[in-house]
Amino acid sequence: MYHVKRIFQSKPGNTLKVATLAYKASEIYQKEGQRGEFSVYFNASTTPGEKGRVVLQWTEDALESPFRGSNKLPSEAVKIYLEILKLTEDTWVEFDELLTEDKMVPV
Repeated sequence: MYHVKRIFQSKPGNTLKVATLAYKASEIYQKEGQRGEFSVYFNASTTPGEKGRVVLQWTEDALESPFRGSNKLPSEAVKIYLEILKLTEDTWVEFDELLTEDKMVPV
């Protein structure tokens, strides 16, 4: 199981809009059964840390390419992501493996 974070560096003044759009796109993916529970958090300069940063996070059982032949990307979510790209300076993905009971070692 994996923890996935999609990070967006918004252009100045667009942080809350990017966060809202990321949330809306994720709702579509969830409705289509392509994503489980997710959360979106952001810093529009109201908290310490990197300003203009939006983070969308969720978990996946396996890492798979969104461009795999069997996957049908929801067109409404794709439209939203195209809008997000206009409002951001950069975006990247971070993956971490989640510790599950079956992976634990004796201590």
